[in-house]
Amino acid sequence: MAAITAAMVKELREMTDAGMMECKKALVEADGDMDKAVDVLRTRGLAAAAKKVGRATNEGTVMAIVSDDATKGAVVELNCETDFVGMNEKFKGYAEKIARAAMAANVEDVEALRAVDAEGETVEDVLTDAIHTLGENMNLARAAVVEAGGVASYIHGGGKIGVLVTFDVEGIDPASDEFQHCGRDVAMQVAAASPVSATRESVPAEVVAHEMEIYKAQAAESGKPENIQEKIATGRLEKFYKESCLTEQAFVKNPDQNVTDYVNEVAKKLGGTIKVTGFKRFMLGE
Repeated sequence: MAAITAAMVKELREMTDAGMMECKKALVEADGDMDKAVDVLRTRGLAAAAKKVGRATNEGTVMAIVSDDATKGAVVELNCETDFVGMNEKFKGYAEKIARAAMAANVEDVEALRAVDAEGETVEDVLTDAIHTLGENMNLARAAVVEAGGVASYIHGGGKIGVLVTFDVEGIDPASDEFQHCGRDVAMQVAAASPVSATRESVPAEVVAHEMEIYKAQAAESGKPENIQEKIATGRLEKFYKESCLTEQAFVKNPDQNVTDYVNEVAKKLGGTIKVTGFKRFMLGE
């Protein structure tokens, strides 16, 4: 039997908002396995899907940029030792330079990225210069590059969260102010609501299976006939899609419409079509 510590109970409580005693019981039942304890609480109806705790393990910044024609983007996380340096504009400048190098070379593997050219020097040289100039140890944690018919970005909290969203676009210039305003709104949605995927079709099969398993277990607790239990579980899965898939989420700026409704409204005004296809969301230290 695993030892259940107060710190473990506290972490589970922060993730689920369940009571302290319920969290302790769930951890005991799950033999200290945090993920299993979350499932125990969810089955008992004492927790929704666990929040991403997302505690920052480092300081630094997330930088997201988009090409001039708005068909390509890059996002990088650059870590440092203190928030003072992380919020420094010169430090952010180094992060942007690295992001531009990643985008130009279409490289997102961090080790490979270190050797990429960044305006006449390697990314490794850029990091070395940043360390010497700002006097702190630094680490390039991760990078991602996207390419699509349209790309938009959003940075939250001065670099605490960086988002890229990709779109299929027809009959609209993705670099136009109107499209970029729409794209930024959708990227802001990703930052605020942290969806699981862009569409229900792109939710990983194992995630759907796991959610359905929980919903069936919850329905079984009701003691209702099996055919009713199946309907309850299916209804809860439908709710999961609406809360967790970007295109189906209530739009943060107007909860009376979902993100797809908003995007279609903008596309109609601009005389073309816009379809959300994917996103990258980096939270500092996650």
